Amino acid sequence: MRQILDRNTWIEIFQSIRNNKLRTFLTMVGVFIGIYIYIGLSGAAKGLDNGFEKQFETIARNSLFAWGQSTSMPYAGFKTGRRIQLKLNDVDVLYNRVPEIENIAPRNVKGVFGSDPGIITRGLKSGNYAVYGDFPAFARIATKKIYKGGRFINEDDIEQARKVCVIGERTQQELFEEDENPIGGYIRIDNIYFQVVGVHKFTPGGGFESDSDIFIPFTTFRKLYNTGEDVSWFTIAAYDDADVIQVEEDIKAVLKNIHKVDPKDERAFGSFNLGEVFNKIIGFSSGMTFLSLIVGVACILAGIIGIGNILLISVKERTKELGVRRALGATPTEVRNQIIIESLVLTLLAGVIGIIFGALTLQLIDVVTRGGDGIPYTNPTVPIPYVLGSMLLMIILGILIGLIPAQRAVSIRPIDALREE
Repeated sequence: MRQILDRNTWIEIFQSIRNNKLRTFLTMVGVFIGIYIYIGLSGAAKGLDNGFEKQFETIARNSLFAWGQSTSMPYAGFKTGRRIQLKLNDVDVLYNRVPEIENIAPRNVKGVFGSDPGIITRGLKSGNYAVYGDFPAFARIATKKIYKGGRFINEDDIEQARKVCVIGERTQQELFEEDENPIGGYIRIDNIYFQVVGVHKFTPGGGFESDSDIFIPFTTFRKLYNTGEDVSWFTIAAYDDADVIQVEEDIKAVLKNIHKVDPKDERAFGSFNLGEVFNKIIGFSSGMTFLSLIVGVACILAGIIGIGNILLISVKERTKELGVRRALGATPTEVRNQIIIESLVLTLLAGVIGIIFGALTLQLIDVVTRGGDGIPYTNPTVPIPYVLGSMLLMIILGILIGLIPAQRAVSIRPIDALREE
């Protein structure tokens, strides 16, 4: 420690750097590139991770969608091509037979999948919008951001089949005046008056939904469009620790049993496993982080080995100088520490510059990609523990690689060094 704080130690280090500027620069380039690549790749992976997190922030990660299609096999007296219609009673059966399910939201819609949109009017203004029949459970699976003062569908709305609705922000702009509060106001959905109880803010990532959608209670939708117990599809969320792929298979197996479908029939029910997609994305991001670690460490190691080689050359060139120092009373420890400190200085200096340039590059990428529609990329930063870990790695490697030329310097006998020409 005393030698590190000694002014003469640092004078000698910087004198050595000034005397070999080009060699020092080329030596530091390897470490600089290694840490720069590490910071860049780690930040890029984190940016992807943050971007996909943002895309999925409004919907449960272990979620999936299931709907009925047509059978492709005869079964139990039924012919091939039978259309499968999901029913509201299926919900209780699924809850009982698939315990990994946390929430199920039966949904109906008018204005999507080829059906005619609802005709919405208010005074002299009108438009065609998608109308969804929903349960409150849907908001627990896919969070709806409701503007202040409003709310989503609740249990009382379902039980009493209230004529209330939650409209989209674009619907508000097209049917209401700019300074008019829509909450408490009325619109007509297919000539039936509905009171507006909330305005939802559109958030991308919800699939086919848009900023003009209108949500009404499922029971009210059933009366309005005479759908009975029919359900268009189920939005389902499994518990966080559940295997969402297995849950999907179990759900289909139960639905096949309910609707008397051949267990081998893979076409009777359609599904989309959002949880599986999310897990693959997270796996890709983790792979990118691991790759950045491997490539970065390899480049840093290569650069530090270069520093060790240069210091070996430097020790050979400074043989006479080291001999004089030994003759004047310098101990082997002092000579060894001098070389190790030089190794550390070069390593850390190159590393810090690489971290700074890497951070500036990530900031530039963030500025370029910020606000880009459809770009799942947000705030590409490197966690502080990663940066501190890379610095610690450089210190350890710098010391270890410095020991080689340091030992070479210590092994020089003063009398031999003074004879060196």
